[in-house]
Amino acid sequence: MQRRSLDTAGFWMMLGLAVLFSVNNVLIKLGNGGLQPAFFAGARSAVALVALSGWMVWRGISFRPDLWREGLMAGLLFSSEFLFLFVALDHTSVVHASSIFYAMPIWLALAAHFLFPGERLTPVRLLGFLLGFAGVVLSLTGRGGGTGGDGGLLGDLAALVAGMSWAGIVVVSRKTRFGQSAAETQIFWQVVISAPLLCALSPLFGLPLVRDFDALQAVLLLVQGVGVVTVGFVLWFWLIGRYQAGTVASFSFLTPVLSALLGWLLLGEAVGTTTPVALALLIGGLVLINRRPRA
Repeated sequence: MQRRSLDTAGFWMMLGLAVLFSVNNVLIKLGNGGLQPAFFAGARSAVALVALSGWMVWRGISFRPDLWREGLMAGLLFSSEFLFLFVALDHTSVVHASSIFYAMPIWLALAAHFLFPGERLTPVRLLGFLLGFAGVVLSLTGRGGGTGGDGGLLGDLAALVAGMSWAGIVVVSRKTRFGQSAAETQIFWQVVISAPLLCALSPLFGLPLVRDFDALQAVLLLVQGVGVVTVGFVLWFWLIGRYQAGTVASFSFLTPVLSALLGWLLLGEAVGTTTPVALALLIGGLVLINRRPRA
């Protein structure tokens, strides 16, 4: 199916997702206080699995068991993305992780150059890739605004792997018949794989699995599972199927800034001297990556 250019409806939906995904990192950071990160990620997938399965049964949406190979691949990448993101936010700040994790479109642009016809890196988009890459390198080498020491670096590297895994999911969706299935079906396969896998692996990432779980933590878990995964991610995959992949990913130029701002305002996190520069490089790179030549 030919993906269309961005229209008004798509713009507003992507803007809404940018805000939701910006808040998401703050919610993960707060939720890690109640549950161990890997277990929190698995529990979130389990909640989403229940909510999404009920929605699909009610709406008569197929679970597509014939997609088990593609679903397994996407599910493993989804597990990797959120395992590393949740661990990252346990070791470094929202402010610092934002400029690394939300660099996903630069990895997607690099993959698209080789895999997606019509989405090659032009000189302008190559410059954008280099700017974005420089922003990521600066975030990794300049520890201002993040948790200091080896723990902070571990968090940064985990955020980097999480962003690359996210780009990998888009590639699987675009290059296989998996992307031709309903958005709900795509998310179903990702949570049905990640829920048991992450819960089973969580003891390897430290005990206890339950830290300080209370009513607020339960609300955070429900918001994550139902609001972010079941609603937000389904909408995001629907957008991928409707619009060009690079265009859909372009919402991320807002997300790192909003996420860093929320980390500073709501969590009182420090903003070092390198963080604004890294964000500026990343945003400049994303703008150039998603620039299309005039007709």
